[in-house]
Amino acid sequence: MKRILVIGGNGSGKSTFTKALAKKTGLPAVHLDKIWWKGNWEYISREEFDQKLEAELIKDEWIIDGNFERTLEKRMQFCDAVFYFDFSTLRCIFGVTERVIKNYGRTRDDMPENSPEKFDFEFYKDILRFNKKNRPKTKAFLEKYRPNVIVFKNRKQAKEYLDSL
Repeated sequence: MKRILVIGGNGSGKSTFTKALAKKTGLPAVHLDKIWWKGNWEYISREEFDQKLEAELIKDEWIIDGNFERTLEKRMQFCDAVFYFDFSTLRCIFGVTERVIKNYGRTRDDMPENSPEKFDFEFYKDILRFNKKNRPKTKAFLEKYRPNVIVFKNRKQAKEYLDSL
């Protein structure tokens, strides 16, 4: 595995897993949020994002984490493995709440500078809709491209995988 996608619900632990997997494998971690957001919770244009994503995709090695459904099919064409965090909505709500409380007012290392963690009720609404909207599409992409897919239903499974490396 040299080109790995980490996808799943917001708050499922994708970025945390990506950092740990990068540390264990030596593969570079690429956080889509760090590309999309330029700071102050302002984002770049789709065109600029697509150019930056393309520059990452053509590299020989990477672990890319993030959802960005619009670009999932393109990313699937380049990857040789996928870790899919298929968690319950409640688990994701809990994960985001835990993350906000832990990091409130500070910028996480998987985000661009000057993007302090905050409570964002629109983001919570997205989490509530995520599984219903995205799960069927994600599973269809995984079937279509059939890369090496590992599905985690909870954080314990993800931790056990990392511990096994």
